[in-house]
Amino acid sequence: MKPFLLSLGIAILLVTRLQAQSVETLRTGRNTSLRGLCVVDDSIAWVSGSRGSVGRSLDGGRSWTWLTVPGFESSDFRDIEAWDARTAVIMAVAEPAWILRTEDGGAHWKVVYTDTTRGVFLDAMHFLPYGRGVCVGDPLGGRLYELRTVDSGRSWTRTPAQQSPVLEDGEAFFASSGSNALLLPEGRRLAVTGGRRSRFLDDDRLRELPLRQGGTSTGANSLTAWGRGKRMVAVGGDFAKDRDTTGTSAISRNGGRSWHTPETGPNGYRSSVVYLGPRQLIACGTSGIDLSTDGGMHWKELSREGFHACAKAKQGRLVLLAGSGGRIARYTPE
Repeated sequence: MKPFLLSLGIAILLVTRLQAQSVETLRTGRNTSLRGLCVVDDSIAWVSGSRGSVGRSLDGGRSWTWLTVPGFESSDFRDIEAWDARTAVIMAVAEPAWILRTEDGGAHWKVVYTDTTRGVFLDAMHFLPYGRGVCVGDPLGGRLYELRTVDSGRSWTRTPAQQSPVLEDGEAFFASSGSNALLLPEGRRLAVTGGRRSRFLDDDRLRELPLRQGGTSTGANSLTAWGRGKRMVAVGGDFAKDRDTTGTSAISRNGGRSWHTPETGPNGYRSSVVYLGPRQLIACGTSGIDLSTDGGMHWKELSREGFHACAKAKQGRLVLLAGSGGRIARYTPE
């Protein structure tokens, strides 16, 4: 009886702990699919999405100011990076691919990069605090498409194709949440690919990921790292079968040199993952939200409400999620 009572007590504790964590919908109804999300601190957050939409909150997500970027009403802004309430960079994905920057809270935008090449498709941006940034796109001519900046996105330089790694036919990136590329402080450029093959890119080295792959809708969608880049988690799966739990997550404990699957993975396809704080991660996708409290080894479902992107404040504790229909939610831990 005692072992049974102990097991029952642990189960009740786990259920109680899970219920103490909540996902609260803050905003819904705008006719846009939000995939770009940047949380600056516990007050300031920006989102971007389809139909040229950009949103900004100055009160932790409780209220939002919305705008449609003039001249870009049909653009899909799949990623956004912000530094404060006035300064942000947005990325429009395809033909032409655009990157725009504002320094007055979105009242005016300046085009800082344009590419009209047939087939161009930008997928994600990531910046370090002191101005360095990277933007990755689907391969052109079989090679990684990459842009770099050293001035917080005021200007961009494309990496010469001959200096970029070769990707296989059918291997690319997903512009699902703007979170499949990372820059580490020491200069390492990381990314995860998907499609017919799913791999981890560490500068110019490519390593296989144990995620579902082989089809046009399979593979990795998002990557997060902590512990000076020694610990990493990638998520993905198959967005065409978003409740399939096969190959939805992978873990590395040695800086990406080797990868393995968790004992209990996320409950379906996940397009975004973020490290929250000691050993805790949150992941979201079109079929729901999951939480891990042990570094990604086990995942518990928090909600079946779908979101495209999740992000934690660069300075602070605020965690927001963004999805289709202009939906924005806040995750509150116990």
